[in-house]
Amino acid sequence: MSTPPSPPGTERPDGSAVRIGALVPLTRPGWVEAGRHLLAGLELAVREVNDAGGIGGRPLELVVRDTAADPQRAVAAVDELARLGVAAVAGEYHSVVARAAAGRADALGLPFLCSSAVLDALTEQPTEWVARLAPAQSRGWQIYADFLLGAGHSRIAVAAQSSVYWASGVRVLRDYLAPRGGTVIELDMGVLTPATVCDELVGDRATALLLLVGHPEPAVSIVESVRRDPRLAEIMIGAPAGQPEFAVWARSLGGDGAAIPFLRYLPERLSPLGARVEAALRERLAEAPSFVAFEGYDTVAVLAEVLRSHGTDRARIAASWARVAVEGARGQIRFSRTAGISVWQWAWAPVQVVDRDPAEPDRFRILHTG
Repeated sequence: MSTPPSPPGTERPDGSAVRIGALVPLTRPGWVEAGRHLLAGLELAVREVNDAGGIGGRPLELVVRDTAADPQRAVAAVDELARLGVAAVAGEYHSVVARAAAGRADALGLPFLCSSAVLDALTEQPTEWVARLAPAQSRGWQIYADFLLGAGHSRIAVAAQSSVYWASGVRVLRDYLAPRGGTVIELDMGVLTPATVCDELVGDRATALLLLVGHPEPAVSIVESVRRDPRLAEIMIGAPAGQPEFAVWARSLGGDGAAIPFLRYLPERLSPLGARVEAALRERLAEAPSFVAFEGYDTVAVLAEVLRSHGTDRARIAASWARVAVEGARGQIRFSRTAGISVWQWAWAPVQVVDRDPAEPDRFRILHTG
């Protein structure tokens, strides 16, 4: 591993703050609610670290930058944070944005712990500088495909927008389902409207429709069109990327947003630590915390332990991923090298397929685990 020298000021014996950069989508077109939950988790963990004495007596400080789901903005933020002398960078929700940030962090020799993005190819080449907490897309979406097959769905339509992330998801589904008798029918949302999607579903005899699109639009309009079409009363709508996780989904769709299975990364039962974190996040957010909030918390929990054990030198941080063993809010976190994954990976965070209960849309039902 090449080890560019840390800039002046990253190793400070005095009581000045240890700084971590945080990449978070806080304005549109970013998923603002996801960004708010991610930041809440990051901030809660920083507060707890500081309440416990900080990093060797020095306070831990977040330097937050809004990516607004813009890869170029994220790259610029990584450049700025590197100049500011942060020990590491954390966060980001959007996979395409995280990929841009990871590539830049790798080039600069700046440790990056990615909280939420799942795209398998987070960097073009294997790197020592980047680690990730979220499961790789290939793992999570294969578990989702197992759920579909177990529920009796073999003709699966995907309403997909153009992006590297959605295209990767389609590929994972197709490669996994085809040998098991499943068929994936791609509906191009660059051409179709929510109304014409319904016609395509009828003609294709699909029994499930997966939303590989942005929220609120076109996701909300597609759900409303399908729910109101009597020809499609029996079709299952799914959203593997997790759009229904957030309260804004329920506010946008009401009862129409229930019974739409999605992936989330929580254990079936929280540990005592997880339950305490859940209560604190609920108070901070004034609503139930999403799995993304837990990802934020676990990110800082890992980095704080690394900083306590290995100091703030960037090269030593990057060299420590293999030795991480941290009790997070969702289980024991360790990083390893995983086939097909170019970064240090927590293998694996817990994975669930859940939906909102039609009888009580604020309650989640666990349908499948992996």
